[in-house]
Amino acid sequence: MLFRMSTVAEIETALEKLPIEAQRQIAAWLEARLWPETRAMLAAIDEAERSLSDEGGVPVEEVRRDLRTWITG
Repeated sequence: MLFRMSTVAEIETALEKLPIEAQRQIAAWLEARLWPETRAMLAAIDEAERSLSDEGGVPVEEVRRDLRTWITG
């Protein structure tokens, strides 16, 4: 049986019918396909982890308070 989907809407409808775990697997596949890991990305993640460990983080209350300013500049 040949199954052809020609529009994003048809694909979305088909995906919604899948069990949530299958949807998660497809999401992970899409993420890996669209945003593959690069050396630069992995190095940035490593640096962020080191920075967080060495310098600590920002309390979530402070982030919530300042978020609107960061977004709107």
